[in-house]
This record gives sequence, structure tokens and C-alpha cells, in this order.
Amino acid sequence: MRHSPITSRLFSQNRENLCKKLPIQALAIVHANDILPTNADGTFPLHPNSDLFYLTGIEQEESILVLFPGAPDPNHREILFVKKSNEHLKVWEGYKHTQADAQKISGIQTVYWSEDFEDIFQLLSQETDIFYLNNNEHSRASNEVETRDERWSKKIRKDYPLHEIERLAPHLHALRFCKRPEEVKLIKQAIDVTTCGFRKVLRMVKPGVMEYEVEAEWAREFIKRRSKFAYSPIVASGKNACVLHYLQNDQTCRKGQLLLMDVGACYANYNADLTRTIPVSGKFTRRQKQVYNAVLQVLRQSIENATIGKSLKEWQSDAHAMMTEEMLRLKLFTKEEIKKESTDQPACRKYFMHGLGHSLGLDVHDVSNEQSKFLDNSVFTVEPGIYLPDEGFGIRLEDNIQITPNGPVNLMSEVPIEPEEIEDIMNS
Repeated sequence: MRHSPITSRLFSQNRENLCKKLPIQALAIVHANDILPTNADGTFPLHPNSDLFYLTGIEQEESILVLFPGAPDPNHREILFVKKSNEHLKVWEGYKHTQADAQKISGIQTVYWSEDFEDIFQLLSQETDIFYLNNNEHSRASNEVETRDERWSKKIRKDYPLHEIERLAPHLHALRFCKRPEEVKLIKQAIDVTTCGFRKVLRMVKPGVMEYEVEAEWAREFIKRRSKFAYSPIVASGKNACVLHYLQNDQTCRKGQLLLMDVGACYANYNADLTRTIPVSGKFTRRQKQVYNAVLQVLRQSIENATIGKSLKEWQSDAHAMMTEEMLRLKLFTKEEIKKESTDQPACRKYFMHGLGHSLGLDVHDVSNEQSKFLDNSVFTVEPGIYLPDEGFGIRLEDNIQITPNGPVNLMSEVPIEPEEIEDIMNS
């Protein structure tokens, strides 16, 4: 693993919390992700299964977790299966977990090799009549590629037709939505790495630099700090910033333009998600600063509004109302146009067309079990924006917050955001 070791207490507590949600006779199974192919004999690097990592800390292919809280044999209430190494793998792929390694990382004492899984599972299946199977049930998931969990689900339904099948994902989503202190600490670590990257970039951006050179500076800082990109970075100069998921990053940053950067670090599989918009020449024009301050005002008020029990729908509606007032001051539309708006289509949608924020954690768009309101220790992004292609720029600002009983905590309070502070750093 690239990151520092994480105490196994985190994973043990996560498993305990999940088992409390399951019937005592339930047998739950979670598989690792596949190593996916590219072209010819190439493969992508393994991206750990977030649910498996949440419950075990294991980041290795072909790993399997079995939870059986009511198993007659106490040694079978938590079982971890890991891939067995051999001389060939040692030469070509290097380190694989030993059983002792897997015990230390996960806190699970019963560890078998993956090749023994089906035989042991067959024995366990005789002691229960209900299986809890996992699947990617994110509300925006694109399940075009069949996962190991899905393949196993098909096999279970075929081989054990008389067993009851239940969904594990809703229980995992409910648990993962609210972060434990150790998880918030890891998110903060990803934010610290992201902050260092942003401060480095502020000092290298100038007219003539290429968007990909800016991306490279981010990558250098992330890799140096034992991290990677949480998602494909957006480095969008000028009009490119009005393309919400701009990924080309191949244009020249020119004098007078703004540069929108939506970039976050991933540390120990926990993610940060930052957006800042800066002046390529080191100074905002009067119009750019007007729009910038409008977005900043909505960001700050939206953070204040993110309180425990607040409806996410109401939170978004409040932001729309604020943004509409700001856009009116910016003369982006008239009062007559506002009168024509509807609840479903507020006037500000013309220039602010995306959502206000999302849950953040092991996934950038983290699972939320369709939660409809803020809960204690949920972590969210807040990211209002105004996009003006006719004026040649777009501005989005994004911070990450933790919801607490004492109000929202801005986890990115140390990241420069005031326009004057950004100008000072760029010109120092």
C-alpha cells in the first residue's frame, strides 16, 4: 500500500456495525473488484472495491469477505479469503498478502486462500437459508461491465435456488453515509494533499502555460505525498470552463483568461474534491471579480445552511434563490424573466445547471442510500457556479464540509479562496 497503515479497529467496528443490521443467520459476501483490461494484454491498475475496503482495509484482487454473525463455529463469523502467492507471481507481480498480513490489516483472525472459497462456502451454506449479496447500487451507477459480485450473485441463484436472497448494499450505504472520526481524518489528509497542490499551482500559472502542464504540477504534488487523483482532473481555461466535465486539458492558458481547476487527491482511498477558479494573469478583471464574489457568496451561505436535519431538496432550492438574486445583480437576466420561472426550472438554471453538492468519502460521489437530509458526520461537497460562455469564462468554487451538531465545519478552510489572497499568492 502507498498510504500509511490504518488501524484495523476502523474496519472491525465497520463490520460490527454492519452485522448489527443483519439477521443473525444471514451470510453476507463481498468481493474485490476485477483487474480490468485495456487493449491487447494491457490492464488498468486495480481500483479497490470501496465496500470491501470499508469492511477489511484490503486492496488486493480476488479477495472475498464472508460475514456470518450466527455461525455455529465462532471462527466462521468473520472470514477473509486472499489470493495465494507463488513463485511465478513473486517474479512478475511482487508482493501479495500473506495470511498474517491480511489478519493484521483487517483484524479478521480467520483467513483462508481464495482458491478454497467455494468449498468452504458450500459448507457454510448448509448452516443458513439466507444470503446477503452485494452489488453496485449507486443511484448513478453504470453497470455495463459485470462485476465479481454480479457473477457470484448469478451463480448463487443458480446453485442455491431454495435459499433466500437479500440486498446488502442498502445497509452498507446507510453506514457509509455518516463518517466515523478515523474516516474524517483520512478525508482531511486527502484535503491537505490537495491544498499543497493548489498552493504549488498558484505559483506556476501564467500566460502561455499549457493546461496539461498545470495538471502535471498537481500530479507531481499528489504522487510525492503518497496520493493519486481522486478523479480525472478538470483544468479548463477560458471558455473551456463552461464545459462541466471538460477533460481535454490541452489548451494554452492565455492572458486575461480565468482557469477553472476541479481537482482532488485520493489518499488511502478517501477523497477530496476541490474547485478553484483563478486569473491566468494573476489579477481578476472587474467583471470577473463581480461574478467570482457572487459565487463565493452563495458558497458561504450554502455552507451555513447545511445543518443536521436540513432537507437536501430545500438546501438546493435555497441556493437557487440566492443564485437568482446574485444573477439579477449581475444583470444576467431581468425581473420579468424571473417572474416566468417555475419551481422545477428556476431562472438561475440557465447559468448554474448542475447540483449544489454530493456526499463524499470512499467514492467521490459517495453512496448515500438516497438520504434526503443532512445527518450528523455526513461529509458533503458544496459547489455553486456561474457559467458564461458568451463572456468567455465560467466560475465554480467548491469546498468540502462535515455536518456536526455544532453546525457545518469547512474542511477546506485553509485553502485560499478570497480573490485578493489568490492574487497576492500568484504575484508574490
